Order: sequence, then C-alpha cells, then structure tokens
Amino acid sequence: MSKYILVIDEGTTSTRAMLFTTDGQCTDSKQLPLTQYYPEPGYVEHDAEEIWQNSLSCTKAMIEKAGGGKNIISIGITNQRETIIFWDKRTGIPLSRAIVWQDRRTSDICDALKNEGREDWVHERTGLRLDPYFSGSKIGWALKNWPQLKAIGEHLAVGTVESYLIFRLTNGTHISDASNASRTALMHIDSGEWDTQLCKIFDVPKSILPQITDCAGDLGICDPNVVGHPIKITGCAGDQQAATIGQACFNPGQSKATFGTGAFILTNTGCESYRSKNRLLSTIAWQIAGVRHYAIEGSIFVAGSLIQWLRDDIQLIEQAYESEEIAKSLEDNGGVYIVPALSGLGAPHWNAKARAMICGLSFASGKEHIIRAALESMAYQCYDLQSAFAQDGAAWRELRVDGAMVNNGWMVQHLADILNVRIDRPKFVETTALGAAMLAAVGAGIYPDLQAASAMIGDVQSFNCTMDEKKREPLLSGWRKAADFVAK
Repeated sequence: MSKYILVIDEGTTSTRAMLFTTDGQCTDSKQLPLTQYYPEPGYVEHDAEEIWQNSLSCTKAMIEKAGGGKNIISIGITNQRETIIFWDKRTGIPLSRAIVWQDRRTSDICDALKNEGREDWVHERTGLRLDPYFSGSKIGWALKNWPQLKAIGEHLAVGTVESYLIFRLTNGTHISDASNASRTALMHIDSGEWDTQLCKIFDVPKSILPQITDCAGDLGICDPNVVGHPIKITGCAGDQQAATIGQACFNPGQSKATFGTGAFILTNTGCESYRSKNRLLSTIAWQIAGVRHYAIEGSIFVAGSLIQWLRDDIQLIEQAYESEEIAKSLEDNGGVYIVPALSGLGAPHWNAKARAMICGLSFASGKEHIIRAALESMAYQCYDLQSAFAQDGAAWRELRVDGAMVNNGWMVQHLADILNVRIDRPKFVETTALGAAMLAAVGAGIYPDLQAASAMIGDVQSFNCTMDEKKREPLLSGWRKAADFVAK
C-alpha cells in the first residue's frame, strides 16, 4: 500500500481533503460546500462547527481511501486567512459564528484608529494596513459585543481557522503557524511574536491567543479518538502562502497570483521584511526552523465570488464555466465595466466602504457584456497591483497563476494581454493544497527543504501577450475612470 500525505484545504466556500503521494500526485479528494451567512450588510459569517464537521468528514473519507491511518505519513493544513473563531478550551466547542475575512463590520474601528494617526505605526510593526480585513479588529469587536465570550472567562480561546482545526484534531494543541499569525495585525512581523502594544490598541488579551510556530515540523498529533489514528500534523500555512510554495516562488522577485474567492498576488522578498510605499502588504511567506521568509502582497477581495454572484444571486449564468464561451462570443466589452467592490476595495485602494458598480450600459448592452466585464475586471484589478508592485521595485517578470478561476483559458489570456507579461499556469491548478503537501513533506522529513520538495510540482502551460498597446490603452482608460469613481 502506498503512503500518502493528507491535506485539509479549508476555504471560504468549501472544505476539501486531498491525498498526495510523495512525488506530488493527487490521487483522491472529497469536497463539501460551506454555508455563507450575511446577517447584516457588510457582515460575513461561517458556522464554526460546520467548518469542523466538514473538515472531519472529508479527512475521515480520505483516511479510508488511503486504506487506514497507518498509510498516512502526515497531515498538512491550509486555510482561509484572517477569519477568526472563538471556542471553549475545555471542549473545543465554538462560542459563536466565525467572522470571515470578507467581513466589514469593523470599518469604523479601523477608521477611528486612522484618524488617531495609527496607520503608519501599525504598518511599520505588522506590514499590514488598518482595514477590517485583518483579524485584530474583529477579535476586539467580538470581545466587546458578544457577552458569551466574557462569560467563559479563562477558558476562552481564539484563533484563525488552522488554529481551530489543529485544536480540534489534537484535542487541545493551541497554536498558529507564523504565516497565519502574520495576518492578524497582532504579530510584530520582524520579531515573529505577539506584540503587546498592538494587542492593546485592538483590546485583545494575549492570554487568549495561540502560540506562534513554524510552518513545517512537529505541529501536533491527531487524537486517535478523533480521526482513528495518531497521525502527525507536519505542515501548515495560510492559503496564499501555501500557493506561493506550490508555485515554487522560492527566490526573491518570483510572483504568483491565486484566483479563488478573492485574488491574491505575492512576490517573494527573501529573508528581510519589506515595507511597501504603495499600500501593498508585507507578510510572512513561510517560517521553517525559526527562519522567516517574506513576501509583499496585493489583495483583491472579489474574484471568483463575482462569478458566483452572477450565477447564484442575479442568475445571469447557470454554471461558472459558461462565462468563458460567452466572453469568447463577443468582439469586445461594448464599453461595459464592472468594478467588483462587493466587499470594498483591497490593494492598492484600501477603501472598506466602497461598493460595486456596473457602468457603460446602453440599449446595445446585453447580459453577455456584463459577464465579459466581470471576467475582464480580474485583469484590470491585477493591472492596478502590477503598477504598485513596479513602483515598489518588484516588477513582475512573469506571473504564475493558480486557483479554480484559471481553468478559464479566456480569462488567463486576457490577463496576459493586459499585464503584457508571460503567464504560467500549472497543469495541476490546486497549488494551495500542493503547497501544504510540500510543507508537510518537509516537516515529516521526506524532503530536506522546500527547494527539494519542488520535485512534487508538475508541468506548466504558458500564455503570452497577443494585444498591442493601441488596443490595450483604451481598455485601461475605461477601467481607470470607473475604478477611480468607486474608490472615491
């Protein structure tokens, strides 16, 4: 019987578990949808117990597929970042719904801190911006507004999703890997520790926070009463950092873009943290044996969720894949643009209160133009980030893309045309899960380091620019007018 690495990939809209061989082949997977809750405008929540039960169900299914826990070498975990969960340390039972990374309820808290002149101070310590996106303000808000958290007293625990899953899997290990901890706005990005002053301004007691650990190594052992076997957890990273690893962006200057619910572009900056002058983020890409590697990041809040919205909410399409043929059927966008600020605008604008807009409509416009405009907005948002990265001295020589959206070949080609760089798409586009498998393989001692673990990565397909400047510039001009209006 073969030996496998099991990866839990807990995303924003679904939970998956996947089996990988040690040479990087994905042999099986199970996926379950995750319910989204929108109790008020700007609020986004998940049922934390559903997150756990889905993860457990998928994990057990893959253990069975592997022929039992004896055939699982170790587990790697990757997760939606910034989402926070509160639970009782005695039982692991969640005390509330999870507040999701897309949630905007703490906009006023962040604005108040900006008005106090805190943003540059926070950026210097964390590499992040003052925005509801990050976990710190969410934790502080919940502690003030949810009385059941105060009632639990010293038994209260909080963590991002990987922290919660590890606690439940191990029946008590309360840790968070450095890549996820760096997204809370509570960790000092240079020291790698929780920062007393940051915790103070967000009103978060250190006592409820997890211990910060490496992304690979001995991160815990599953309780046999939970999954049926004492399987080690040896790899863990936030989804975007895991995708950076899965795309082998190991050298400074190498860049990847993941198009999932949102879109996130990371460029490796080596072992020194870098502070952007163009409203990009600094983040920990991974930490192994106490050595931190960093990246700068541009965050787009709405990508695949825009296509999901077109399908599920306003029902312009029945299946997401239909959007590719519809886009191909048109000669151009007919002057229609979508600025998809359904959850505010991320980098480089950082406007939490911005709202989406469709513009350029006429009687000649049809639903096809709106669908194409939605796909085009992916490239335009990336173009804004490309300019910011270049101004920070991190111009993209090429871009490695992944995530479910890049199965749309028309979108990937349009991205190459607008960015005017080569786009590399791997044959296996689920590089987030692959990156978690690579970390787990290093943590389990299968490979000595991530560079050696890159043997797990497969073939890529390249897309080159086919559009000239005369055609590109009018498209970008239309986008700038629409985006500038929304950003204001």
